[in-house]
Amino acid sequence: MTYENKISAIDELKQQLDKHRPFDRHTLGQLKEYYRIGLTYSSNALEGNSLTETETKIVLEDGITIGGKPIRDHYEALGHSEAYDLLYRLSTANDITEKDILELHRLFYYRIDEAKAGHYRKGKVIITGTDFIPPPPSEISALMKKFVADTPKMREKYHSVEFAALLHKELVTIHPFVDGNGRAARLLMNLALLQSGYVITIIPPILRNEYINAIKKTQIAPQTDAPFINFISAMVYESIKDYLRLLNAL
Repeated sequence: MTYENKISAIDELKQQLDKHRPFDRHTLGQLKEYYRIGLTYSSNALEGNSLTETETKIVLEDGITIGGKPIRDHYEALGHSEAYDLLYRLSTANDITEKDILELHRLFYYRIDEAKAGHYRKGKVIITGTDFIPPPPSEISALMKKFVADTPKMREKYHSVEFAALLHKELVTIHPFVDGNGRAARLLMNLALLQSGYVITIIPPILRNEYINAIKKTQIAPQTDAPFINFISAMVYESIKDYLRLLNAL
């Protein structure tokens, strides 16, 4: 499926969204908790986590372990929820640091492997289903420092939605962590969106193939970012529509 660029339509919806601002504390709290479940469930499900959205809600809100499900799936839900809280704390800043990215990964991953959480990988990795080979570990630190140093210029150059999509693309392409790169990239994308006054954006697991194929096009010749930017713009568009629906219901 080919996705159209939705940025002009997003700008129109954002004008509607901004009319609701400032949100009162109660409304903001309800929306934050609603998207905690949705983003945690969807981002983990994209990577094969077996918890349903309802089960994710039970794990996060009630602290109950779901019988028959791998303990790692529970750790991923709990870790993503902690990283989500950091996402909101960082959203009031106007920059993104290397420390921020490392801490987002650490919070997500420390229950799974504390020694590797928030640290760059030490070995080479192969990604199944693609010809793309991520850079060797010896290059990661320098690539990440350049990536973070370039973000202020990127933020100025691109529309906020394009900027967020390109941050996501760059992080998964560097692939700095042994595991959790996709989730770290989606958290980073959402951090950029929140900092620019947009909303939490969810990629539904049902669209996993379209999402992965759009990422592949940014990494394999002839490389092009447009399909991925268009895909993310469509996800942002749907998320803002959903956000407005919730605001009107509250």
